[in-house]
Amino acid sequence: MKKVLVLLGSPRKKGNSAILADQIAKGAKSAKAKVETIYLQGMKIAPCKACDACRKKSTKGCSIKDDMQGLYPKVIEADALVIASPVYWFTMSAQIKIFLDRLHALPGYKEDSLIGKRVAITMTYGGEDPFDSGCVNALRTFQDAFAYKECRIVGMVYGSAMQVGQIRTNEKVMEEAFALGRKLVSEDDSRLL
Repeated sequence: MKKVLVLLGSPRKKGNSAILADQIAKGAKSAKAKVETIYLQGMKIAPCKACDACRKKSTKGCSIKDDMQGLYPKVIEADALVIASPVYWFTMSAQIKIFLDRLHALPGYKEDSLIGKRVAITMTYGGEDPFDSGCVNALRTFQDAFAYKECRIVGMVYGSAMQVGQIRTNEKVMEEAFALGRKLVSEDDSRLL
């Protein structure tokens, strides 16, 4: 059974990006995956200090003792990650950015723990255009970061929604999110992005 870890990067537990992430989770569950969802808002996750304690031979992982300590094993054990974020100031939310920054310490727990991991990304934004909203900027950042870590981005689903819950009215995007969840856990690696 595949394990999927969903990371919600919005301050709204039931916001538009969370709704799309839930659709991805439903798709993954329909393909018999085990799904766990983590709501990052309110967790105590400090910024990376760039101390590189996690890179030393005698490392015991990250030197910062906060809620991220409980997330490292979950990331390592997951077969796939779902990253969900609204667009804030033309990029991903601070909650997702700080989480990604702290993944720098993963080799201190298990070397190469991200290599080959499957990733699905979902984003929501205000406005009509994913380019001038900053959505595409954030998606490119995810592409670069996950390519650097040799992860496999299975797909990206994104859509415009100005009001809380509005994304539900976009049937096409909701269907794409469900399909992405199935693809995340059921498709052969050779056919991924």
